[in-house]
Amino acid sequence: MSLYPRLRTFLFRLDPEQAHRLTLRLLALAGRLSPARALLRRAFEVRDPALEARALGLTFPNPLGLAAGYDKDGVALRGLACLGFGHIEVGTVTPEPQPGNPRPRLFRLPESEALINRMGFPNQGAAALAERLGRWRPREVIVGVNLGKNAATPLERAVEDYERLVARFHGLVDYLVVNVSSPNTPGLRSLEAGPALAPLLARLLGLKRDLDQEAGACVPLLLKLSPDLSPRALEATVEMALTAGVDGLILTNTTVQRPRLRSPLAAEAGGLSGRPLAPLALEALRRARRVAGEGFPIIAVGGIMGPEEARRRLEAGATLLQLYTGLAYHGPGLVRRILLDLRRG
Repeated sequence: MSLYPRLRTFLFRLDPEQAHRLTLRLLALAGRLSPARALLRRAFEVRDPALEARALGLTFPNPLGLAAGYDKDGVALRGLACLGFGHIEVGTVTPEPQPGNPRPRLFRLPESEALINRMGFPNQGAAALAERLGRWRPREVIVGVNLGKNAATPLERAVEDYERLVARFHGLVDYLVVNVSSPNTPGLRSLEAGPALAPLLARLLGLKRDLDQEAGACVPLLLKLSPDLSPRALEATVEMALTAGVDGLILTNTTVQRPRLRSPLAAEAGGLSGRPLAPLALEALRRARRVAGEGFPIIAVGGIMGPEEARRRLEAGATLLQLYTGLAYHGPGLVRRILLDLRRG
C-alpha cells in the first residue's frame, strides 16, 4: 500500500510553496546518499528495454519525464533521477537570478486536482544551474533545460537573454527548450505568435547550429507552446516553428482559462495546471500533430494524472510525456503506475 496518501495529508497542511521546498530538500538529501538512491530505485524504477523511446536523436529509457518548473535550479536532480523518469527538464532558468512574483503565488485546488501558479520564474540564475549540472548531472536519464527571459529584460531584447542561455547550456544538457508561453512573465506570450517568433527562432537556431558545429554534436532545440492560442494561431505557430527548423514541440504550458472550476481560488491570477487542463492540452496536441505530420517529435504535458490520460496522449500522437501536478496529488508512485500500464501494452 502506498504511503503517499498519508504524506500528502501532512504536506497539504503546509503552504503549497513550503511543501514543495520541503520535498525538494528531501529529494536533494536522498540524492547525496547512495543507500537512499538505491532504495528509491528499487521502489520506483521500471526497467524494460521495451519502454525505450527514440526521439530527438536520443534514446530515452522510457517515454515519461518530469516537466519544467518542479526543480528550477537542479538542486534535486540526483534524487529525482531515481524515481523512474526517462527524462527530467530543469528550469525555467533565466540568465540572471530573480525572485519571481510576490507571494502567495502557488495555490492548490484539491476539488479539481489542480494548481494555480504565478511564480514568475524564480530561480538562482544560469551560472548556478550550469555549475550544478557540471558537477552532479545524473547520466542515467536524459536531461533538458527550459529557458526563459528575465522579467526585467525588455521584450525587444528578449532574444539576447535566450541567446545567452543557449550558449551557456549547449553541451551541458541533452536538449534545450525555448519557453515563450508562460502566462506569469508580463508580455512574454507576445513572443509566441505573430511577427516576433520567426526572427527569435531564426537567431536561436542559427546560434545553435554554430555551437553544434563547434562541438561536433547536435543539441536539439524545442519550443513550448500555450494551450490558450486560438486553433488558427496554434496552427500558424506550429507551421512557423517547423519552417524555422525547431527540433520538436512541447504542448502545453499552463492555461489562464478556468474550465470547470468550483474552487473559491479559481479567481486567483496565474497559470492553471492539473486535471482541468487535460482537455485543452489534448486538443492542442491533436491539432499540432495534424499540422506537423507523423514522426515530428512532440512532448505532451498538462493534466496527465494517470495511466488512462497518458495513453490518450500517446494515441493522439505524443512522442514523449511529462508530469508535474500529478506528482503533487498522487506522488512518485504515479510514474511507476503509468510505466507499468504502458509495459502491459
